[in-house]
Amino acid sequence: MGNDGGSIPTRRELVREAAKAPSATQVKEAQREQQEHCWTTCPLSHKPLLRPIVSDSVGNLYNKDAILKYLIGAEDEDISSKADCDEILQGRLKSLRDVVELKFEIDDSPDNSPAAQKDASHKGETWVCPITRKELGPSVKSVYIVPCGHVFAEEAVREMKGDKCLQCTEPYTEDNVIVILPTKEADKQRQMARGQKLSEQGLTHSLKKLSGSKKRKKHANGESSATAETPSSKATATTNGSSGIKNAATAMLTAKVLEEESKKKKQKVAGRNGNLESLFHNDKTKRQLKDGDFMTRGFSIPADARRS
Repeated sequence: MGNDGGSIPTRRELVREAAKAPSATQVKEAQREQQEHCWTTCPLSHKPLLRPIVSDSVGNLYNKDAILKYLIGAEDEDISSKADCDEILQGRLKSLRDVVELKFEIDDSPDNSPAAQKDASHKGETWVCPITRKELGPSVKSVYIVPCGHVFAEEAVREMKGDKCLQCTEPYTEDNVIVILPTKEADKQRQMARGQKLSEQGLTHSLKKLSGSKKRKKHANGESSATAETPSSKATATTNGSSGIKNAATAMLTAKVLEEESKKKKQKVAGRNGNLESLFHNDKTKRQLKDGDFMTRGFSIPADARRS
């Protein structure tokens, strides 16, 4: 420290070179990049978002097949570990009733310019609002309606001020207009409060009853008894086929996911069995050891040998 050609920085120099807080422009740019990633990538599988796409109660987007693999507990390299998925979902998703499948309007006449082709994602699809025809994405505040799942630009729903979906005329309330990937804290808090309120009422995000709610079932003798639909019974119905799933598309996707999981398990078991067999000698290897010399099969003392 001194007389060695070095220098000692003063306080003024340290303060001048201290890290500066990001500007408003930098914050907006970082937020836009994050929005673009969330609009194009599934957080569970880290793959591009492709229809069918679902959303949870806070407006996050997921590939439906990734949600199915998480729910059935598939040990698949296509999705993150269960611990990572749990951290992302934060307990918001326990069944398919906790998500709503979104219905995007596809632009049938996309722009063929290089810029448009560069910005196009979702396997070449361009999602637009059916009312304003604006392209949906990080630059447009978008919402969807529960339970039908139709997606619009937020300004279209706000300006129309109706109580029926603009696409299917299904009635809805203002609470059931969900902002997709909200950036404002007020929108986030509103949607989280809505989820808690529905849970207290025994309802899920899709406005269906919780899986643990009691249902009345009529028997052949005319009597009725209260039975509870548990998650395990629902999982059993799902694994047995599509009998527990009313939506045909969901049933087909579930069957496909289960078939892929079954094939991977069989391949894993076959590989494990091969590794175990390699630890033991079969008849062929025994014959080779017997016919080999003492260097390959080991040296043994003859039975008639006597000790000296």
